[in-house]
Amino acid sequence: MRSMVINMEEAKLQTLEQIKAFLDGTSEVAFRVPKEDRNPFIERVLKRFGYAPHGRVDRGVLLRYIERMTGLSRQQVTRLVAQYRKGGKLSKQPCKPKQGFAYCYTPADVALLAETDVLHSTLSGPATKKLMERAYQVFGDSRYERLAGLSVSHLYNLRGSKPYQNKRRHWTQTNPTAAPIGTRRAPRPDGVPGYIRIDSVHQGDMDGVKGVYHINAVDCVTQMQFVATCEKISEAYMLPLIGQLLAGFPFAILGFHSDNGSEYINYQVAKMLDKLLIEFTKSRPRHSNDNALAESKNASIVRKHLGYAHIPQHCASLVNAFCTEFLNPYVNFHRPCFFPETITDAKGKERKKYCYKNMMTPYEKFKSIPEAGKHLKNGITLEQLDAQAAKMSDNAAALALNNARKKLFRDIAAAMKKQA
Repeated sequence: MRSMVINMEEAKLQTLEQIKAFLDGTSEVAFRVPKEDRNPFIERVLKRFGYAPHGRVDRGVLLRYIERMTGLSRQQVTRLVAQYRKGGKLSKQPCKPKQGFAYCYTPADVALLAETDVLHSTLSGPATKKLMERAYQVFGDSRYERLAGLSVSHLYNLRGSKPYQNKRRHWTQTNPTAAPIGTRRAPRPDGVPGYIRIDSVHQGDMDGVKGVYHINAVDCVTQMQFVATCEKISEAYMLPLIGQLLAGFPFAILGFHSDNGSEYINYQVAKMLDKLLIEFTKSRPRHSNDNALAESKNASIVRKHLGYAHIPQHCASLVNAFCTEFLNPYVNFHRPCFFPETITDAKGKERKKYCYKNMMTPYEKFKSIPEAGKHLKNGITLEQLDAQAAKMSDNAAALALNNARKKLFRDIAAAMKKQA
């Protein structure tokens, strides 16, 4: 029925001027000639208007009209018009079967290759080729007549073929590596501060020489964050640095979550956390959100303020001092963050919504927790933290941070020049 309507409407166009008006007045048609009706449609148009008697411009109009109505490309339309002019009719061209290469090696040859690989435990291609040559030429085994001339590259092709795989296929389960350190799950703070996520950030290589490493620790609930820097991520450097980060948080640390990097998943770190009664969790496979908070802070804090350029390892103490004195106070007391609000829809699916009203600094978020004072470490009070937050304005803290960063990179450049 639809094809009939299209034909009736299209038949009203009787002159090239009408076709030009149609093309100029429509940027896109709401319908297309169905695929099965394309050839009859093109035949009708060419019979009605002709093609050869027209000049180049009018021919272009007809081709554009056919393109618009059929959805074909200009090359396809030109080919069909040429076919019509040659034979006076358009018909579907039968698909020619592909002429593949003749097989030189039979299924019996592939099975013999698989048998040889089983006997010799799948040697390299050249070694296997030599074995088959020897089997035919030295030991007179006629079964290897064709395989004796097999090239090494095609030998690997045969090993990848289905007949070979059906002969040799075997499945082995992956043996997991036992690492009884940490629990594989995401942290569960339940609105309580003290569950931190930690991650490492490498500050680039130069001429094969490693740069410093930043260790970034973020609290799940308050987004309080402390960054520290060390020369290497070996045990001698990491343990003191992790201790420094844990001591930097004003509240007691209850949970420690990391990815599966060996700088964290080792018995020394586990022993230290166990001594401090801190729960140790690690990211799960195929759960990219387990440590997403720390990963996002790597970009928005560490990379934004320290960049990607190489910083030599001997400058780690300079960078660590900058983080302790300027970066960490600015981030925790003067830099507002979004805090998500979890909304459950009618289907029970949880969605996170980031409202402007919930934007605050990490310290303000900590103070908003009911009975926030009871989470503080011994010797630390809210009055002390309030005084630190009010010590300077947000703009003054940002200005001090920027000036300190400029001085830091000048000192790093001078140290690199001196060492060179």
